[in-house]
Amino acid sequence: MDALDKEILNEIQWIFPLVPQPYTEMAKKFKLSEEQLMQRLIGLKKTGVIRQLSAIFDTRKLGYKSALIAMSIEPEKLDYVANQVNKHPGVSHNYERNHEYNLWFTLAVPPGSDLKAEVDKFSKLSGIKKTRLLPTIKLFKIGVKLDMVEDKVAEVKPIEEKKKIRNVEFVATEEDKDYIRELQKDLEIINRPFLKSAQKLGITEEQLLEKGKYYEEIGVMRRFAAILRHRDAGFVANGMIVWNVPTQKIEEIGSKLGAFPQVSHCYQRPVYQDWPYNVFSMIHCKSQGDAENMAKEIQKQIGVDDYRILFSSREFKKTRVEYFVEHEYKIEDFIPA
Repeated sequence: MDALDKEILNEIQWIFPLVPQPYTEMAKKFKLSEEQLMQRLIGLKKTGVIRQLSAIFDTRKLGYKSALIAMSIEPEKLDYVANQVNKHPGVSHNYERNHEYNLWFTLAVPPGSDLKAEVDKFSKLSGIKKTRLLPTIKLFKIGVKLDMVEDKVAEVKPIEEKKKIRNVEFVATEEDKDYIRELQKDLEIINRPFLKSAQKLGITEEQLLEKGKYYEEIGVMRRFAAILRHRDAGFVANGMIVWNVPTQKIEEIGSKLGAFPQVSHCYQRPVYQDWPYNVFSMIHCKSQGDAENMAKEIQKQIGVDDYRILFSSREFKKTRVEYFVEHEYKIEDFIPA
């Protein structure tokens, strides 16, 4: 990657023009022709740095229920359990982490499904010692942006403002589901990438894009953007910093953590007798040392002493949930005889 590739990656992770010819629009900003920009993006996809370019939806606004699940698994059974868990269509992220709870994955289930019943299906797998269900109690921030340009690295300070959205009650109609199924597909790098989806829906590109803009305005779509593969982009230290925050300070500390540009996700989650950490935040750094230093810098500014960082040592699965494309999961289909 050269310096211009990195500038383009910084832009496309957060801003993507919802217009019929988005690459033409974006190329102007970088003083490139549309063809030059598209060739760079095609190259970045081929090398694996860009994982996907699509709409990123808010799971809960679509009526889905989701949770982070932590499992303590016998080490010799870890690969087996991880592979069985991966087969669930609602599992999008699945990691080994350096802790007694050594498998961490996210699970989302469609409207009308029982989240706990889906988690209970995994109990038939051998090797699981304990399972902790960690749903979101309060969301403070979600949105990964990897800073690819070294000399533009932001100060470790809570300086970001929360994006404002219009509060509208949303229940997905069958028409909405059709739009969402199209907008969540990986966007082609061609002159008019939205045309095929619009034709399939029997509408114009402009009508499809207006719907996308509306979804973003009401928070159903977080943004339309590129998702990068962290490791391929050089961010090999994927650190989950968990904090034991006094109950009366959760709102204040969670909001402050969410304002750090380096924090991509921040949630309040439930505690257990063997798990006292109630605020979770994610950072992505180029080394574990960098992550540890960043955690110390954040800790100094928020004043919470009891924290730890869990690094992901292996990535078993990382994908996006496919909304309204459901397949029932039966664990019996996967357990070897």
